[in-house]
Amino acid sequence: MINIKYLKNKLNSHVIRLFIGVLVSIFTIEFSIHILIHILILNYIPSYSESFLHGFIDSLTLVLIVFPVIYFLSYKPLLLQIRERERVEEKLKQTMAEFARSNSELELFAYVASHDLQEPLRMVTSFTQLLEKRYKNKLDKDADEFIEFILDGATRMQSMINDLLQYSRVGTRGKPFKLTDFESVFGQSLVNLKIAIDENNAIITHDPLPTLMADSTQMIEVFQNLISNAIKFRSKESPQVHVSALKKRNDWVFSVRDNGIGIAPEFFDKLFILFQRLHSRSEYPGTGIGLAVCKKIVERHGGKIWVESEPDKGSTFYFSIPDSKGE
Repeated sequence: MINIKYLKNKLNSHVIRLFIGVLVSIFTIEFSIHILIHILILNYIPSYSESFLHGFIDSLTLVLIVFPVIYFLSYKPLLLQIRERERVEEKLKQTMAEFARSNSELELFAYVASHDLQEPLRMVTSFTQLLEKRYKNKLDKDADEFIEFILDGATRMQSMINDLLQYSRVGTRGKPFKLTDFESVFGQSLVNLKIAIDENNAIITHDPLPTLMADSTQMIEVFQNLISNAIKFRSKESPQVHVSALKKRNDWVFSVRDNGIGIAPEFFDKLFILFQRLHSRSEYPGTGIGLAVCKKIVERHGGKIWVESEPDKGSTFYFSIPDSKGE
């Protein structure tokens, strides 16, 4: 990063020295020329030319003085630009510091969630399951129902903690980028989703996909989440999902198009927020973290993710990845 303060100080020093040096040089030259003119006038040049020569020298001196003054004044806008750059750099430092602080807090949460929260939650779940096993149908109907509620809540809490851990580790546990064949990424995501694909008679197709610098494990997760959602939020027809990629300027834009239930435009902004759900758990299971994870992964790769959709007309999720092949 450029040290703006150092650059400004050096520029100030350079301009001031240059300005003083030019003025000293001008006055030295002018004084020398005046002495030369007087010598010439006394010995060789007619007296009527004296006023002309003095006028010429004075005009020349004025030009030589005005030029560095104009140069010096033109330095002011440059100084303003440097000050603005300095202000932006300071704000960037503050943002980076805030980001580092937030990232540290996220890592701390991941540690707490993986160690301090998991154990008491497992204890609650274990003892509740023990109560259910020993006393089911031995107490009244309300007691059985209460035990069921506790187990359901503990199970959902466990799922949410695991999903939060997954979300927090996108940046901290991500692998270095390497040359990645997205054909293989796509193929592995289908292997992971084989049971869901077979159970729903889903048809998954794709166009040729590029090879780019990426974290292959995280890219598999992105495809897996998007295709899984396309299968989950199906219409009455068998799910049909098509994956494609198109080069646009410096990015590759991937798309995952489905023929599902679609999404109303007013809900687009909520889709990529943690635990935001558009449907009840009874309709569609899950914690609602998949798209938030996709967004974080794509942003880690320097891209962005968005959706185009209409109710009952399917959805197309897009995400971009910079066109980098490690060259």
